Amino acid sequence: MSEALKSKIADVLNEPGCATNSTKTDVLRKKGCTKQLTPGAAAGGCAFDGAMIALQPIVDVAHLVHAPAACWSNGWDNRSSASSGSELYRKGFTTDLSELDIVMGHGEKKLYRALREVIEAESPAAVFVYATCVTALIGDDLDAVCKAATAKWGTPCIPVNVPGFAGSKNLGNKLGGEALLDHVIGTLEPETVTPYDVNIIGDYNLSGELWQVKPLLDKLGIRILGSIAGDARYKQVAMAHRAKVTMLVCSQALINVARKMQERYGIPYFEGSFYGISDTSQSLRRMCELLVDQGAPKDLLNRCEVLIAREEAKAWAALKPFRPRVAGRRVLLYTGGHKSWSVVSALQELGMEVVGTSMRKATANDRDRVIEIMGDDKHMYENMAPREMYQMLRDAGADVLLSGGRSQFVALKALVPWVDVNQEKHEPYAGYMGMVDLVRAIDRSVNNPMWADLRAPAPWDAPLTGSVVPAPSGACPVTGISAPMGRAPVLVPQQAAAAPLAPAAAPGLAAMTNSATDFEDC
Repeated sequence: MSEALKSKIADVLNEPGCATNSTKTDVLRKKGCTKQLTPGAAAGGCAFDGAMIALQPIVDVAHLVHAPAACWSNGWDNRSSASSGSELYRKGFTTDLSELDIVMGHGEKKLYRALREVIEAESPAAVFVYATCVTALIGDDLDAVCKAATAKWGTPCIPVNVPGFAGSKNLGNKLGGEALLDHVIGTLEPETVTPYDVNIIGDYNLSGELWQVKPLLDKLGIRILGSIAGDARYKQVAMAHRAKVTMLVCSQALINVARKMQERYGIPYFEGSFYGISDTSQSLRRMCELLVDQGAPKDLLNRCEVLIAREEAKAWAALKPFRPRVAGRRVLLYTGGHKSWSVVSALQELGMEVVGTSMRKATANDRDRVIEIMGDDKHMYENMAPREMYQMLRDAGADVLLSGGRSQFVALKALVPWVDVNQEKHEPYAGYMGMVDLVRAIDRSVNNPMWADLRAPAPWDAPLTGSVVPAPSGACPVTGISAPMGRAPVLVPQQAAAAPLAPAAAPGLAAMTNSATDFEDC
């Protein structure tokens, strides 16, 4: 690992804005945060994967992975981040290094040629170039190649020096944000600025969730100047330093970006969520309050309250038919980050009972919010093995599991409905109407009549009553032999030397003989 990367990792892991990190002593911080991963510990995603997750939703950028083909092909399009324009971010570009390239030292030359081909073929707003374990180990200088390519063709080429062995996926998120701070943010100036310009950091527009929130901001006259990274354009990221307020959606991933933008450009930030009715309203209020503090007209606060009252009334009216169908249902929530408390709050608003919520990827603030909402920490847990999850679903009498796709088969085995609320989901659940969509999905799953049939005894386990096989009638369609009437069919083994059937009754069967163990079907 290079000294520059070591220094960058140490800086990120010493993040003052991280509530978990700030509560540790210097000894514990050094021991816990900088502890190297053991082999296999990054199975849930390496640092390279984390950087890709944070940066790939910048939609008009070409993402070029400097590595053998497998590094990119195994992780391509791993999130359903939606775009309202360019689809360039969905294309996979790789230098496809071979063993000969690595042994002969052709990596940097091949990267330079790949940059030329991508720029000429796609005309991207920029090219993000990702280091991987192989290219970091052989010492390819991404910074030098990207600098030369930028000077040659005029298209910004951004080095992202985050090899997989650097650490976990979450560390990769932060290091990807550092690449934006070092090479992108502050490099362009917007044509106009307004008192209503905001940044939204850490929302990836999964299944178009950002689009459920943007109309609310449009009604208030609030402009998303910088988006990192859902449905973002390169220029938006480059001009993010001129926003007035930053809303941080996922603090665990990109808090370093929000905190350093506050230090460098004086942009205050707050952590909020657009999951649930009350949390959406609270986030809008907080955003407007900070904008007013930064110089926006004070009437923004009144307009915000009018909008909240109108949208909440519409949402509750839409939820009214569903409330009696989901009220009292018991929910096990297995997700992470801000969803660990925001989804809990949203479900409790509808009278549902949360029997447990996971604390994966959660900060100390997230834990405090869960305790505030649920009253205690008895229902909080860390990572849960499938066997433990199965047992909890049965013991707690859960009516539905809300989690990611990897847990759906545990729910099926426990005969419990499952709703996808993780990054791979195909329905957006943000904002006021997103809450309606989430409750509709829960109702559709919990009240599906198939669960009553699935939990009932299997037909073959029920005692047999009456005649199993109806009395035969008519003639066998194969042999043409009439079945005896008035009694159940009897299967009689045929003799090996049975008389041949008449050709007229069964053409083609005259030459066939049966063994003593064969039985006729009729």
